[in-house]
Amino acid sequence: MVLGAALGTLVLAGCGGTQGAPQWTPVGPQASSVSASPTPKATASTSGTPSAGATSTDWKTFTDPGKTISFELPAQWIVQSAPLAPGSAASAVHYDVKKADGTFVAALQTGLPMPASQPCDASQAKPYTVLNSVPVNLPFKDGPAALTPRFVFRVIQGYKYFGSFGLVGVTTSAQDGKACRLLNIVPGPTGSGGYAFSDVTELAPLAPEAEVAPLQAFDNLAQASDYVQTSGDFADAQRMIMSLKFTKTS
Repeated sequence: MVLGAALGTLVLAGCGGTQGAPQWTPVGPQASSVSASPTPKATASTSGTPSAGATSTDWKTFTDPGKTISFELPAQWIVQSAPLAPGSAASAVHYDVKKADGTFVAALQTGLPMPASQPCDASQAKPYTVLNSVPVNLPFKDGPAALTPRFVFRVIQGYKYFGSFGLVGVTTSAQDGKACRLLNIVPGPTGSGGYAFSDVTELAPLAPEAEVAPLQAFDNLAQASDYVQTSGDFADAQRMIMSLKFTKTS
């Protein structure tokens, strides 16, 4: 993969402490300021075109207390700090984004340990389909398994078709369009760990007794494709995740 112009050092600071409250900036003429909560057969479309679904009218920008990351989100959505994932860097952040009624949308995590490669038994691999894939301008560490970061919506077939969206920056170990798991993670610049902004960090086929949320579940690929093309919730999530920015210093 080709890495763009030289990137500065990615600053990944902690999410609490003495650096002040999160900052909110209105986006658009009617955007409101909402404080962060203190607690935590369809055809695949990979043309690079964002979802056609209508997005919310009023937006705001969230900036963490350390001013290390920022992103836009609908004005009525909330951001909550959450515990760091096991093995995260001490400087990592973890924020959950939820709708006004408390429904989880996506989590932003930095400083993540990059998952080790896992063997995939061909008999256990399931078909998957990419229904949306749009490049994003974000820093990443180039390498044999690295991809230029993209926002992606993928569906994997289990007892239903399970869909997941988020940033992707690693290749999928797949054969004949089948995989055991699909990772929503990007390898950050050297020394910063990985980062994720997604509904889940790993998409895999679920057993019937497993809890589906926050994944989307569909009876067929046509339903999944319609969700990508028409859902306002999906369009909002896509715009939010693709607006992510990191603070960089020389």
